[in-house]
Amino acid sequence: QVQLVESGGGLVQAGASLRLSCAASGRTFMRYPMGWFRQAPGKEREFVAGISWSGSNIGYYADSVKGRFTISRDKAENAVYLQMNNLNPEDTAVYYCAAGPLMGRDSAEYAYWGQGTQVTVSA
Repeated sequence: QVQLVESGGGLVQAGASLRLSCAASGRTFMRYPMGWFRQAPGKEREFVAGISWSGSNIGYYADSVKGRFTISRDKAENAVYLQMNNLNPEDTAVYYCAAGPLMGRDSAEYAYWGQGTQVTVSA
C-alpha cells in the first residue's frame, strides 16, 4: 500500500512561486513513477508533470507549465516535489500527487493518490 500526503499549497499573487511537496510511504513506493495532476473548478483533472523513479532525475511536463514548473524526487526522503515559478491565475487548482505503477499523462495510469492541496493565484 502506498500513502501520499501533499503540502505546500496556498494563496499567492501572479508571478510568485510555490513549492509543493508529496510525502510518500509504503514499501513498494520506491519502484513507482510519480506524477502531479491538478483540477480546477468545473474542469477535468489534468496532467501537470511526471517523473520516473529510476535513472536520471528528469521530468516531463504539460505544455502549459513547461519552463515554469520543475518536478523532482528525493529517494532518501521518499518525497516528490513540484517547484512552481511565475504562477498565473490559470494555475489555480487543487494539485494532486499520484504514484504509478505506470508512467504517463493519463490519470488512469496512476493507482495511488493524495488528498490534494489547494493553490490559488490572484491576478
